[in-house]
Amino acid sequence: MSGPTHQERLMTIIRGPHISEKSHMVAESNQVVFKVRTDATKIEIKQAVELLFEVKVDDVNVIKYHGKIKRYGRSSGRRAAWKKAYVRLAEGSSLEFLGAE
Repeated sequence: MSGPTHQERLMTIIRGPHISEKSHMVAESNQVVFKVRTDATKIEIKQAVELLFEVKVDDVNVIKYHGKIKRYGRSSGRRAAWKKAYVRLAEGSSLEFLGAE
């Protein structure tokens, strides 16, 4: 990909932080959890985190969640599929989302 268009794509990879009990537990081992685009790759996620937060990333693990089919009476629908990324930061790098002191 060319420079400016690739950088624009990287800016849209991260949807936001995923806040849960498990994400708080893995934060102790220098990991951060993000909701990401469903078509994002591990390399793109790594580049996006390094670009947006100016930290060094060691490893990225990705989990895909498929949307469940839900019914209400006769009508049925589907929840949206989404993707979650566990990003391990390098030693000495850290991110704080909640402003903890």
